[in-house]
Amino acid sequence: MAEIKEEILVNESGLNFVEQIIKEDLEAGKNGGRLNTRFPPEPNGYLHIGHAKAIIMDFGAAEKFGGTCNLRFDDTNPQKEDTEYVNAIMEDIHWLGYDWEDRLYYASDYFQQLFDLACRMILEDKAYVDEQTSEEIAAQKGTPTTPGQNSPYRNRPVEESLDLFKRMNEGEFEEGRYVLRAKIDMAHSNMHFRDPIMYRIIKTPHWRTGTTWKVYPMYDFAHGQSDYFEGVTHSICTLEFVPHRPLYEYFVKELADETYCPRQIEFNRLNLTYTVMSKRKLLQLVKEGLVRGWDDPRMPTLCGLRRRGYTPSAIKDFVNRIGYTKYEALNHIELLEHSIREDLNKTATRVSVVQNPVKLILTNYPEDKVEMMHMDNNPEDPNAGQHEMPFAREIWIEGEDFMENPPKKFFRLAPDKEVRLKGAYIIKCTGVKKDEEGNIVEIYAEYDPDTKSGMPGSERKVKGTLHWVAVNSAVKAEVRDYDRLFSVENPSAEEGDFRDLLNPNSLKVRENVMLEPWLAERVKAGDHYQFQRLGYYTVDPDTTADHIVFNKTIGLKDTWAKEMKK
Repeated sequence: MAEIKEEILVNESGLNFVEQIIKEDLEAGKNGGRLNTRFPPEPNGYLHIGHAKAIIMDFGAAEKFGGTCNLRFDDTNPQKEDTEYVNAIMEDIHWLGYDWEDRLYYASDYFQQLFDLACRMILEDKAYVDEQTSEEIAAQKGTPTTPGQNSPYRNRPVEESLDLFKRMNEGEFEEGRYVLRAKIDMAHSNMHFRDPIMYRIIKTPHWRTGTTWKVYPMYDFAHGQSDYFEGVTHSICTLEFVPHRPLYEYFVKELADETYCPRQIEFNRLNLTYTVMSKRKLLQLVKEGLVRGWDDPRMPTLCGLRRRGYTPSAIKDFVNRIGYTKYEALNHIELLEHSIREDLNKTATRVSVVQNPVKLILTNYPEDKVEMMHMDNNPEDPNAGQHEMPFAREIWIEGEDFMENPPKKFFRLAPDKEVRLKGAYIIKCTGVKKDEEGNIVEIYAEYDPDTKSGMPGSERKVKGTLHWVAVNSAVKAEVRDYDRLFSVENPSAEEGDFRDLLNPNSLKVRENVMLEPWLAERVKAGDHYQFQRLGYYTVDPDTTADHIVFNKTIGLKDTWAKEMKK
């Protein structure tokens, strides 16, 4: 109940609870009235939309209160890190609209300072070298309700521990032979205080420091100290680090005093339906070829969302809608889809594209005649203007827009029924042609020359309007139609292998899609369009002069908006 009351107060102030804490600290003059946040990714994978929530908080709070935000790579495990990930992370942050300016740091920048601090703690009998196996150490930890047992090496002489620690870094011992542990309290109620490991041996060369170091600090030891070395005032992270906060403060106090001390604040993670956020699982999908790469448009990675057509403004809108709280929640992907629809509705140019083409012939239209019809680029934007589209005797329409024996409320084309061709004329179906198997290969109709859109006499109304593309000027393209990657709402909560929950219909490729020529002439990777009556689509980077590829970003049907109206 206390948390709920706090959220209400935060909402009334216009600030989320993290921003409220920052505001109070600044007003109290803590850390000299200075604000410095940081975003500290591990360079062992690509960023996903959950990281976007953290980025928006870290950089956004700094912007709001006139502070600064650092980018610091937590490069303390060379076995899993790669410069590919470093470059991708920086690209994603810039894409979201943020910049760290001259504040680019690495945990490896502080390896010497961290090593020196560890040596000091050994000399002060606050740390010791343990030579038990990881299994033995884990067994000694105890449980949340039973105390742990001291290591037989806990009271190793200080000089011996220091000597061993230095020799560990010189490469004298194999990985796993020794670890450095903090000497705190094996009976502590917080399991993280039960002599946590500070350093382990890793002999893989580091991508920045080479073979200089053979021992590498653990996150709990390196993170708070790195914050201190950089002057970070507010270390904002997700709720799983709440139990780690006392240990963060314990280690920081080895350096900090009352004049300056970083403060850790936690908020809820971004969990999304029909999605997994585990880096390990996402890497598994990539390595096993279950997706086309980190930037597969079905992935929740920022590069995947970007390739699919999601925009930074839509992602920010989504994050602002779900907010920052102190309790975990599963957010509906429909809300994210609502955000991108709203954004693209304002900005995307409307074009005519036929994905399942069937030929329609206007039997009373001159065979050699071509008219240029004026099509609105975006009715939501009064300054968007128009473009021209050729109209001719033979056009493509969607196969789904015609039925020989339609139900009562079918307002598209059928025998003896009228529809309007968008931006053009009203037509009436007069017949069809079928192949030997009974499939419709041509539809015949007559047009009413007095119903041209925008001309006097065109006011006559009919219930259906169809999009179309002229046959003789259409350009063929490929469309990749994406659906949700998983077939269950919360794959992380399901038992068994998460790969068995993948949606087998998450990708459908259409190779015979017809574009209007105006669109085909100006496609550029990343550009957004609304295909009339079909949805929002984005030009894929695979596009070449001879092969145009679109990704389906999202359909037009907005289930979230309907729910909000109920």
